[in-house]
Amino acid sequence: MPLADHRQEVFARIREALKVPAPHRHVGHTGEHPTAPNHDDGLPGSETFRAWLPLVGESLEEQITLFAQNSAALKTELHRVGSPAEAAEHLNQLAREVGWHRVATHPHPLALPLAEKVPLPRLVVGPGYAVTDMESCDAAITGCDFLVAQTGSLLISSASAGGRALSVLPPHHIVIASASQMVPDLGTALHQARLRYAREWPSFLSFITGPSRTGDIERILVLGAHGPKRLTVFLVP
Repeated sequence: MPLADHRQEVFARIREALKVPAPHRHVGHTGEHPTAPNHDDGLPGSETFRAWLPLVGESLEEQITLFAQNSAALKTELHRVGSPAEAAEHLNQLAREVGWHRVATHPHPLALPLAEKVPLPRLVVGPGYAVTDMESCDAAITGCDFLVAQTGSLLISSASAGGRALSVLPPHHIVIASASQMVPDLGTALHQARLRYAREWPSFLSFITGPSRTGDIERILVLGAHGPKRLTVFLVP
């Protein structure tokens, strides 16, 4: 007996469902989004999209608090430190505890000085370096473009993170950023990236939201499936 064809029934249900508009996420919220920048550049950051996304506080402290909460939920290790020197102390303690043998970094005003304070062999990514040399590195120390409070994400680019491989190959990704790089939401991050790179875009942009993970097999969360198993962020003033 041939199987029943339920496609028309499914399509009819879809057509019926589309007759009723879905409510906005923040139904009943009458005010403007407190941190929405006033721009119309065609990027996904308009009020239409923001209506579906979590609200973000106006002040920097509120945004840092939200970023910290999202980081904890994502298993991102966030350290808010008073200075790059304090970040170096935490990093050296981490290197001793885990037993690192070599680190990788790139020419960056925050990342390279931090890596230089780690008393271990160091690979500095630059023109002509061998990507295979990164296989022996236990951690990568990079910068980033922006921190996104709304999602706990990092916006990185080939310009801010030393190319494409550095933030992906070593099993532990260390990011150092200043509080001034905090932005409220994804739309603002993309808008600021457009302003920064308007004349020459880097070869790639990427949002990193927690360490690499997958839950494809029996819905069991596995970290480090397609990239770094650990993500640590040092936030300096």
